[in-house]
Amino acid sequence: MERPGTRLFALRPQLARRLGLIAAGGLAVVLLTGLLALAGAVKALGHSWSSVLEGSPLLAAGFSISAVCLTIVAARLLAVLCLAAPEASGVRVTRDVVPDFYKLLDGIARRMGACRVDRVWVTGDMNAMVMQRPRWGCVGRIETHLVIGLPLVHSVSRSQLAAVLAHEFAHLAVQRKGVGKLGAHLRAWWLRVLDALCEILPALEGLANRGLRRFYRDMLRLSRIEEFEADAIAAHYVGAGLLGETLVEVSLKERFLRQDYWPKVMAQSAVRARPSIRPYREMGLGVEAGFLRPASVRDATELLLEDDGDVDELPLHPSLLERLRALQVPLRAASADRPSAAAHYFAPILPTLAWVFDRAWWQDIRPGWRETYRNMRRRWRD
Repeated sequence: MERPGTRLFALRPQLARRLGLIAAGGLAVVLLTGLLALAGAVKALGHSWSSVLEGSPLLAAGFSISAVCLTIVAARLLAVLCLAAPEASGVRVTRDVVPDFYKLLDGIARRMGACRVDRVWVTGDMNAMVMQRPRWGCVGRIETHLVIGLPLVHSVSRSQLAAVLAHEFAHLAVQRKGVGKLGAHLRAWWLRVLDALCEILPALEGLANRGLRRFYRDMLRLSRIEEFEADAIAAHYVGAGLLGETLVEVSLKERFLRQDYWPKVMAQSAVRARPSIRPYREMGLGVEAGFLRPASVRDATELLLEDDGDVDELPLHPSLLERLRALQVPLRAASADRPSAAAHYFAPILPTLAWVFDRAWWQDIRPGWRETYRNMRRRWRD
């Protein structure tokens, strides 16, 4: 597969390999420590029994306590190693339900030389990502899952969705292929183990932060390089202009949903005991009718710069402006609204998806909603 290359992207495989080896070494140390603790427990039990036979009950009790402590340590360490990778969540959609969408995925995967997606999950979030996990949590064939948000497919056109997917498949085609797939699995596994160990032994957290500072910093660096590289590869296939326009479109629509659509939905809690609309059912129409496209590039820039100023000091992902700068494209929004990808690819199941997410949303916010409604009623009476 022909791909764009820079000196920065050439460093990515070396960095990924080094971090993968560090992760493998860390996992091996935890495994070896657990096995040594288990062996020590067995040996302590043997000495305890020998002490009983020799008539030394105090010594036997000491060895027994040691055996119990070592067994607990071994069990905790081995249990931490067996922590499974997080499972994909959402509503699983199969090939026979959305055949055109799977055809799109297969076509992009084939064209970019990436592995096929095993399962597709739809969520209620404004996101899209590919995740890989072993079939049985920690071991087994590594399967590929695509997680895509219903708000996202309501917010982009068919060509823009293809650009989003091209970025995600670029991760699979270059960074999660062959040894890279195993390395990514080991890095994620090691981070899960570290988190669990720090929860078990809070004192370990400070030591890990000091001793693994370079590892954490390089993980952040790798994540950012991978995003830039995935953008460059996606731009090679769909065009930098389309990808840049899509990044802007997603940012503008995400901002609209977060700052306009959802606040208006939640504002009903001041006057109604239950919402009068179902937000996910009405989301497609809400984005189509409620979103006001910026009148100029300057307006769009001002809006997006507001959000860019809120990013963390060390974000995992580059900001929108950093990504556009790397693509060498201007900040340019689409000139007009187009039919959404949701209406084309997910039309038969949109009512079902909306029902599932609306029901989950209401169950989640119902206590707060009703509390707000009761408080407002008291204010009006007073």
